Amino acid sequence: MSTRIRATHAGALPRTAELTNLIRNQASGTATDTAQLESALSAAVKDAVQRQVECGLDSINDGELSKSNFMHYVTSRVSGFEVREYAPGEGPAPLSITARDKVKFPDFFTGDRGGFASGGKEAVRRMIRAHVCTKPLAYDATEIRRDIANFKAALTDVSGHAPFLPSVTLGVIEHWMTNEYYKSQEEFLYAIGEVMREEYKAIIDAGFMLQIDDPDLADGWQMYPDMTVEDYRKYAMVRVEALNHALRGIPQEKVRIHVCWGSYHGPHEFDLPLKDIVDVLFKVNASEFSIEAANPRHEHEWKVFEDFKLPEGTSLAPGVVGHCTDFIEHPEAVAQRLVRYGELIGAENLIASTDCGLGNRTATPTICWAKMDSLVEGARLASEALALQGSRRSRVA
Repeated sequence: MSTRIRATHAGALPRTAELTNLIRNQASGTATDTAQLESALSAAVKDAVQRQVECGLDSINDGELSKSNFMHYVTSRVSGFEVREYAPGEGPAPLSITARDKVKFPDFFTGDRGGFASGGKEAVRRMIRAHVCTKPLAYDATEIRRDIANFKAALTDVSGHAPFLPSVTLGVIEHWMTNEYYKSQEEFLYAIGEVMREEYKAIIDAGFMLQIDDPDLADGWQMYPDMTVEDYRKYAMVRVEALNHALRGIPQEKVRIHVCWGSYHGPHEFDLPLKDIVDVLFKVNASEFSIEAANPRHEHEWKVFEDFKLPEGTSLAPGVVGHCTDFIEHPEAVAQRLVRYGELIGAENLIASTDCGLGNRTATPTICWAKMDSLVEGARLASEALALQGSRRSRVA
């Protein structure tokens, strides 16, 4: 049995300022040179694939380079909603992944520096934009077909690397799109599932692994500060059942799910503990479970797997380098984190990963790629350490 720990990452990779501006202009409706965008995007995906190969990553993607962000990208793929603007205090109450933290740390969440996901404070908004579902949701596959074509072209001369593409989960969309059309919230949730199923199937049919990005499963806890843990577990189970319905017929071995507690740089004191949600996570019809494990609020949670066993035939992908600091994790520290997991679940069931997508969460692209180098080297060191432990146990036996 192999003790080599595979290495991957959670999704987003760095892109040039030129491509970022083109993507943002297109997403905002600003006139964009389509030919320039398509050319820049194709070249960027090829470069991202090559960089991942050079780093030594085993499972690679397109860097999510075409997306305005990991969740709102679907606004250009899904129809059936309208955008409304409200003055603060009017319209649907916005949900916040910082709601519980705000109660204890109001001084952190005030001010006008903006960009709190990168360490600043929340910007004061003069108007709030809301997406409101007003008719049946429908999916346009144009952009996912483009993403698949660009990724396939970039993989032409690449072999021995498992390709994956990320897609957002239902619950995340439910959080920023208000329902005014469907008879119930559950009916709305399942309707989202039906349209996103088209994207999920397109990725699978292209021969790639599907990564479901589901921060909703863990960070949704902060959005509902009056819920008890038991209430929230029931809430989360409804979302897992709806996701599994959207994944019906898709082979379990072709699905990875990534969960996190929100990548904002803040206190996180009131994050839901992993032990309170891990068994719900394991209900998802997936073969790989990607979790945050490097940031200071969750690094200790490797011990959860002393009590909770991985479902048969599945793998765990803990984040062992993170986005909460621009410090480059030492490969030895990465290896130590991995060895702790490997001793509990076995190296054959372990994948080295990142806490979240690093592309727009590190100060520079060079820092992102340095973290990836450390990730791969740490996985190599941990593989050697776990193999040596196994050899010693064999000799003793």
